[in-house]
Amino acid sequence: MSLSTTSLPHHPLSGYGWDAGFAAAFAPYAEAGLAPGRIVRVDRGRCDLVVADARPGPRPADGADHPGAGVRTVQADTALVTTGDPLNIMCTGDWAAVDLDQGYVRALLPRRTAFVRSTSSKRSEGQILAANVDHAVIALSLAVELDLGRVERFLALAWESGAQPLVVLTKSDLVTDPVTLAHLVADTRTAAPGVEVLAVSAATGEGVDVLAALLAAGTAVLLGQSGAGKSTLANVLLGEEAQTVQAARDVDGKGRHTTTTRNLLRLPSGGVLIDTPGLRGVGLWDAGSGLAQAFAEIETLAGECRFQDCAHLQEPGCAVLAAVDDGTLPERRLDSYRKLARENERLAARTDARLRAEMRREWKQRQALGRHMMERKGRTVRRP
Repeated sequence: MSLSTTSLPHHPLSGYGWDAGFAAAFAPYAEAGLAPGRIVRVDRGRCDLVVADARPGPRPADGADHPGAGVRTVQADTALVTTGDPLNIMCTGDWAAVDLDQGYVRALLPRRTAFVRSTSSKRSEGQILAANVDHAVIALSLAVELDLGRVERFLALAWESGAQPLVVLTKSDLVTDPVTLAHLVADTRTAAPGVEVLAVSAATGEGVDVLAALLAAGTAVLLGQSGAGKSTLANVLLGEEAQTVQAARDVDGKGRHTTTTRNLLRLPSGGVLIDTPGLRGVGLWDAGSGLAQAFAEIETLAGECRFQDCAHLQEPGCAVLAAVDDGTLPERRLDSYRKLARENERLAARTDARLRAEMRREWKQRQALGRHMMERKGRTVRRP
């Protein structure tokens, strides 16, 4: 289900997600003579955007709407909206106000959703991967052992982003035993309550039609490790070899980064897809509410514990531990919840520490400046 508001079917950009809500947010920029555009790629201070094509030219002979009809791709400089905040820099999926005459992005429209992960740096910064996304498609390869902990990690970030998660188990043709495949799907559904789980094969076409139908409305972002089959899946959905494909290593199923930038692509069945590079690390970023949704059954059980501050370790009257004892809640699931909750808490503590350090640094700089000014004033007073 798309998160967008009332659609504008006759607008050239409607196929890229333009609707009445974005049009209302853009109104002040329209009065200034700017054009709306959706960012399809960002690269080193410049970006590619798809905009309405107001230039005169022939229309389709049948008069029907076609993917790409009435739009064109332009390149613009991003210097005017560059910011030091990594969460406020433009990214693929953003809607922008563009000065087509000067070739500059003048402003970004407010985001509805944003998929953010923490960086691997020690600065505790977040990195935004995609904006204004309706569906977060989490791709995991069945060519290697299924990592349910990774599923839960991705789901926490997906729920936190505001998008609807969808788990796709790729390369299902490599699992030749139907019973084994059914068990893998069932295990994944246990780790992803309330989330659609599909087994898909780009080689045989299994599940592709169902996936295409689910993504036919709105914007989807394709996420997963290198070697998960994202680029191959994107090509099948697009109906063309739009993305380069490289073979994964047989020993561990890992692949090289086939996709090196985040690209927004129009799907022939409707909707748009943002393909992303393989993610080696997927750190949580302020994912408290996302964790609560990813582990909804644990959150529900926690409400039945005797103590409100129950840590679910060895407290008496703990409903969570009771569920583990009677087999209702898998112990692996609780262990994963604890691990991710601790990680999220550590990140929050580091972030707070960083902010405190920045405040102390700023305070010391002001003190030094004050002393310098006083010294200058003193020298001025003593000067004959």
